[in-house]
Amino acid sequence: MSITARLVVLALAGAIPVMLYPGAVSAAVWLALLVLAAAVDLALAASPRKVGVQRSVPSTVRLTEDCASTLTIRNHGSRTLRGWVREGWQPSAGAQDSVHRVSVPPGEGRRVSTRLLPRRRGDLAVHHVTIRSVGPLGLAARQITIPAPGVLRVLPPFHSKRLLPSKLRRLRELDGRAAVQIRGAGTEFDSLRDYVRGDDVRSIDWRASARRRDTVVRTWRPERDRRVLIVLDTSRTSAARIEDEPRLDTGIEASLLLAVLAQRGGDRVDFLAFDRRPRARVQSVAKGNLLSSLVEAMAPLEPELIEADFSQIPAQVRSITAHRSLVVLLTSLEAGAVEEGLLPVLPSLTAQHLVVVASVRDPQLDALRHERTTAAEVYRAAAAERAVLDRAAIKARLHQLGAEVVDEPPHELPSKLADLYIRLKAAGRL
Repeated sequence: MSITARLVVLALAGAIPVMLYPGAVSAAVWLALLVLAAAVDLALAASPRKVGVQRSVPSTVRLTEDCASTLTIRNHGSRTLRGWVREGWQPSAGAQDSVHRVSVPPGEGRRVSTRLLPRRRGDLAVHHVTIRSVGPLGLAARQITIPAPGVLRVLPPFHSKRLLPSKLRRLRELDGRAAVQIRGAGTEFDSLRDYVRGDDVRSIDWRASARRRDTVVRTWRPERDRRVLIVLDTSRTSAARIEDEPRLDTGIEASLLLAVLAQRGGDRVDFLAFDRRPRARVQSVAKGNLLSSLVEAMAPLEPELIEADFSQIPAQVRSITAHRSLVVLLTSLEAGAVEEGLLPVLPSLTAQHLVVVASVRDPQLDALRHERTTAAEVYRAAAAERAVLDRAAIKARLHQLGAEVVDEPPHELPSKLADLYIRLKAAGRL
């Protein structure tokens, strides 16, 4: 049972006659009248236990996009249901107008919709609905909370998808489907064409030139059907927020862009989310299904507050592919985590695979290095300078062990990682 604002106003209004006729009798009479009216109103209210609720919610939605959660309310009682229905979504679901006023006659049903604008990626769950049935006088209400479960999976937004056309254009140029074709060692032979001024003389095919009695050159195309393995670190370092975005989400954006680009480039793409054990895994799939498989696997990923066990990475890579591959490891370049975990196992990876280590750099470090007005700012600048130097030392060690390094701010990491993939493909290193 609950009381309404109307009963409170009525009780305050009764103070006037009590003041005109002061005494315990007048106060008791007025209180008895209020209790009687509330009891009668409560008795005449429709029973919320005789109300059926059915929920309809989309299975998935992209972050920053909205959707609707619809409730179908059916009155199985003999009295008209008047009152409110309140949704039980968690705050991160961004429920708008979650309280609905309803009036459902006996034997009929009504639909109410709640607009959802999720604020975070992952699985958002709702477990119940609260129904408040008000009597005809509007003084008291019956209230009950009934189960009405639902799950909404919020997919990664994939903002870097806007960069895909320009990256694919560069891939088409490398592949010979545009005006530009490349020549050089490590690429696959494509065709012959006439020599033009400016061509590399090393690309001249002398035997074909002798047969044609004209100078011709070989054209090449990038290797295709290579393996690209993306490993996303989900350990404690992925929980850090840089420019108000978790490092894990930035890694997801970079992984999606690289995966789609590599698949369009004719390569086979595998994905692994790992800390001490695999959290998600997507194997090479048919063309057109990779993106949907990736976003479904990445959506529920959350940072795990544990240290990453990099010693298991070589075994995980071997379980996926035994051939030479491009292994892209998206992790943090924190000195302690890299020196104790990644550096010892990196030689075993670079001996068989081409390894790229991609990380998010905090642009605030560069800003702090130049702010030295007060004593406190000088100390912060010194700490930032130390962090930058440690990061540079880590990158130098990675280069010495044969790994490529991409260290960029959050908004630039997906693009720079894709550019590195294109350069490696153009150089025939995949």
